[in-house]
Amino acid sequence: MKRFDHYLIICLHLSACLTFAGCNPATRPPEAPTALVPAVASGKELGASIYAKNCASCHDFSEATRAPAPTALKELGFRTIRLSLTDGKMREQGALLTSEEQDAVAIHLAGEREIDDSWLAKSMCQSARRGIDTAIEPTMATFGINRMNHRHLTAAEAGLDRAGLASLELAWAFGFPGNASMRSQPVIVGDTLFIAAVDTGRLYALDIAGEPCIEWVYQAEIPLRTSMSYGDRGDGRKVLAMGDTAARTLMVDAQSGALLWLTDVKVNEKSKSATTGTPVIHGGKVYVPISSFEQSSLGANPDYECCRSHGAVTALDAMTGQKVWTAHTMEEATPRNISRVGTQQWGPSGAPIWSTPAIDEKRGVLYVGTGQNNSIPPTDTSDAILALDLEDGSLRWKFQATRNDIFLTGCMFERDGPNCPPEWSLMADHDFGASVVIAQRNDGRDILLAGQKSGKLWALDPDDSGKLLWSTDVGPGGALGGIHWGMALAGNRVYVPVNRMNGPGEDPEDTRKTGMHAVDVNTGKVLWSYYNEPDCTGPRKEYMPTCDRAAGLSAAALAIDAAVVHGGLDGFLRVFDGETGAVLFRFDTATPFATVNGVEGHGGSIDNASIAAGNGMLFVGSGYSLVGSQAGNVLLAFRQKGSK
Repeated sequence: MKRFDHYLIICLHLSACLTFAGCNPATRPPEAPTALVPAVASGKELGASIYAKNCASCHDFSEATRAPAPTALKELGFRTIRLSLTDGKMREQGALLTSEEQDAVAIHLAGEREIDDSWLAKSMCQSARRGIDTAIEPTMATFGINRMNHRHLTAAEAGLDRAGLASLELAWAFGFPGNASMRSQPVIVGDTLFIAAVDTGRLYALDIAGEPCIEWVYQAEIPLRTSMSYGDRGDGRKVLAMGDTAARTLMVDAQSGALLWLTDVKVNEKSKSATTGTPVIHGGKVYVPISSFEQSSLGANPDYECCRSHGAVTALDAMTGQKVWTAHTMEEATPRNISRVGTQQWGPSGAPIWSTPAIDEKRGVLYVGTGQNNSIPPTDTSDAILALDLEDGSLRWKFQATRNDIFLTGCMFERDGPNCPPEWSLMADHDFGASVVIAQRNDGRDILLAGQKSGKLWALDPDDSGKLLWSTDVGPGGALGGIHWGMALAGNRVYVPVNRMNGPGEDPEDTRKTGMHAVDVNTGKVLWSYYNEPDCTGPRKEYMPTCDRAAGLSAAALAIDAAVVHGGLDGFLRVFDGETGAVLFRFDTATPFATVNGVEGHGGSIDNASIAAGNGMLFVGSGYSLVGSQAGNVLLAFRQKGSK
């Protein structure tokens, strides 16, 4: 059987499950784990050989394959890498290695270093600062800020206005050891900021009233993955909900950090389901979008029976975590053809849901966007917008933007692989990755805005079964391009970041650039555009090795007052004037930082949903380890110059 040499892009992210004798992990810092590194004399040599044969074709070409680079893997440490091969996202591949080989790969990548957790005890708040006021309204409660995914804060809500955002200064940096991606958007409630260090599986409650300190730490069994939502579970108790790397949703008490429940949301026993979009708490339920890992190189492996996973939304009872209903993006896969190498193939599959649902209370529905199919036959629910009933999950209507888009990442490199889509497939990977935004036109009528990885922005009528109102090409598309994580709405303008990675599958003749675009909600007219250029000035080549080509704007935007805040894959934080597009403020986060908690800290690329604001401060998580990006482990806090 072939080993995992077919462009493995799923990252090695799994941390240890720490247990503490006589210690509640939600209220006391975990003790430093006992080193698990075995005494294998030839470990480094053996590991180098295994890596070169089975891993290098993916991880050494991370910009093309979207895998973490070796430098990012080293950030995670031995323990995280080793356990990922037995219990984490790499367990399918790790099962093909002996225990000695698993040890050797981890030693080769990370050495025998363990994460030093001595900083935790020093960073815990004194008793006078331990107390979370959950009676007040949150500033940022979920990915979309509100349930319509506007991603907008007023000046009063943020404590910052356009002028203040134009004159920021760094207040402090906080480092998270063993973490390579700051991909989870914080929740802010009063003086408390909740943030997940996803790679180490830790959720922190930080008091940010002064120099930050830790109110509590929750240690998950495995790494966390999504952003989190905050809300009332139905009995007045305030909670946090988020997803982990094993397609499970967990709910944690916001006051204490105690785990309340943990629910597996995989669509079927054989699926490779994942949670990527943020679970949303609403009306006594938690609505969980479900994606999949099968579109990765796993599906393109000739020995793999591709594919059985598909997207879904599952509604969980907020009190118990029990499933209320599941809305599937397609029927269950059944056996189809036998590949030319003798492997059973399955279908239909795909249409994963990567984004955070938009909740339409007026119509009693939620809206999600889907991704591509992974195997034949194609469905009419892929690369589509779905309207689902909030009460029972039934499909109200669907709008498909792109047909016959059957895609597997590994097939970008081996198009004739036995599991690869037929020639008539677009192989475009034109997901709706950005969350649907419920906006309002000047005439008072609602309109749905949906951003696609094709680089196109779609406007649909929610009162006419998703009828197309207009569409606008705002930038280049492709498997590594287009509109990725999310847009921001302020009044009649939607701010649309567009990414471009110049990777396989993208049209080399498309000369349009990555950038930020302001689009009129009523007409689809582009009002202004900012085009980003690579920057390798000063020491940036040292800290950002891909600076000559990393200029993509992939992360979700955040509108504050009359400004738009965004972080780029190049590591730059930018504040734009919402009216003109002028850059009001720019700060390079891809550098080392002295942190207030004494942890070695450095920034990198900014992606996903890493920006938050509240209490007169702007918070930025810098570091991302996928898509050839630069890993990092810092939370940066900015304030207006002269403020305290």
